[in-house]
Parts: sequence; C-alpha cells; structure tokens
Amino acid sequence: MRDSLDIETVSAALVTSGRPWRGVEFHPALGSTNTRLRELLTGSSPTSGAYAVSPADDDRGLWWVVLTDHQTGGRGRLGRAWTVPDRASLAVSVAVPVADAAQAGWMPLLAGLALSRAVRDVTGAAGHPLTARLKWPNDVLLADDADRKLSGILCELVTSGGRQAVVVGTGVNVDQTRDEVPVDTATSLALAGSRVRREDLLLAYLDHLTDVLAGAGAGGRSGTGVHEGRGSGTAAREAARTAYREACSTLGLQVRVHLPAGGAAEGTAESVDDDGGLVVRTADGLRTFAAGDVVHVRPAAGGLA
Repeated sequence: MRDSLDIETVSAALVTSGRPWRGVEFHPALGSTNTRLRELLTGSSPTSGAYAVSPADDDRGLWWVVLTDHQTGGRGRLGRAWTVPDRASLAVSVAVPVADAAQAGWMPLLAGLALSRAVRDVTGAAGHPLTARLKWPNDVLLADDADRKLSGILCELVTSGGRQAVVVGTGVNVDQTRDEVPVDTATSLALAGSRVRREDLLLAYLDHLTDVLAGAGAGGRSGTGVHEGRGSGTAAREAARTAYREACSTLGLQVRVHLPAGGAAEGTAESVDDDGGLVVRTADGLRTFAAGDVVHVRPAAGGLA
C-alpha cells in the first residue's frame, strides 16, 4: 500500500527561514494543482485544507506550494491529459513572481533543469543513481529507461492586481509499475530501478528550483530569502541558461517539429535562444520555435523521445 505524503514534515521544511515558500496547501485528491494555485493567486477562492499554513497577505498565492496525492484532472501542454494512480507520483505547483512576461519562456526549461538535478541527487542517495535528460521544452526523460518520459512541466502566466506570476506545475512518475503508466513511452523512477520517498524528491526539487531561479534572475522578491542579489547580473543569468543548454538532449539532434496547423519542419536543433525558443537549422535556413508554436519535437530518425 502506498503512503500519503507526510505533509506535516514537508510544510515544516518548506516554510522556514532561508527558503522562499510562504505556504503549503495539500489535498488528498484534486483536479489540477495548477488550477487551484491560479485560484489562490487571483483571489477567486480562499486557502483551504487542514494543512494550509502561512496566513494570506497582500502577496496572496505568491511563493505558495499546492500538492496532492492524486491529481485527477492533470494536463500538459496543449491540454493533453496526464493521468496517474493515487499516491504513485509527485504532483506539485508553485507560484513564482516575475518582473515581466518575457521571463515566462524560460520557466519550464529552468524547472526541468532543477528537476533533473533533484533526480540525480535523490536517486543517488537512495543507492541507485539515475540520469535525467531534458527534452525541449518541458519534458524530463530517463536515460536509464531508453529515454522514456519521467516528468512533464506546465507553466502558466497569471496576472492579477498588477502582479505577474508563473505557475510552475510539475508531475513526476515516482512509483508506477509498467501497467500503470499510460503509454509505453512513459516511465517512473521505480521502473528504472530507484525507490525514493516523494517527500525527499519534492524538497530536493524545490531547493534546486530556488537556486536555478536565483541564478537566472527570476523569482526575486525582497524578504523571501531567495539569495537576493545573487541573480541580478547578466553573467549569472547566462550561466543558468548555459547550464540548461548543456543539459538539453534535444540540441544537436536532427528533429522533426510538428506544427499545430499540420505539417512539420525538419532540421538540426542548434540552440535555445534568449527567449527560450528552439533554434532549428532547416533546409531553408534558421527557424525559431516558441513552445506554444509546436505540437511535438521528435528525433527525425524516430525513437521514444
């Protein structure tokens, strides 16, 4: 039998000095953690649940964490469904303030980088280290299971009361069996041979996310404890983006970019630009694709990814 999240331990660890998180709301089951956090940000619904901590204030929803054991209406980019068994995955959304909308394009990329580092650390500590690889724009794959998908990240920009925030929603397959993953191209940490506690993965992920965002100059807010000033320079921001580019397995591949209107563009994925777009060298020259402009990006030669 799978255990529920130890939300008391998680809340005490997150809402503490040195970490930016101001509140944690937990639901045993929930349609969508992203939807719930948007409600908190816009004030359309008050905080609820026995595990809600940190009182609401003028920054309602910012730096909040919403968790559930069982996300029943999860979705990815373009409204794709994300279904998991109860207590078998990590489903978490966080609200990060941004100074301008341009920062939003990098959020799923940086979140993927943070998660890949968390997977490395937590599986290593569990005695079976795994290698997570990043597929532009929002997937985390496991090299240890033929580059099957471990995680999807959905970021949404929310504007309310003159404030802008990005809701970063992350779903990670932790304990599913092969029969429990919805498609053959998906995997879990357990399937790849590593058994970890969801609480450990959550804390490691959010710590790495804090560090990555600080380095990129995103998410800064006076009084949050997010290494204030650390990410203010161009050099630090470029270092974080370079780290993503180095970890992104899409770059260097011959890819086929499937477009919403039908058809596809094919070429070599050369870079990720300063707005987070994928730069592809096609037969007609360089083309840049934003995440919202594509349906799929897949190796031209085929394969699981």
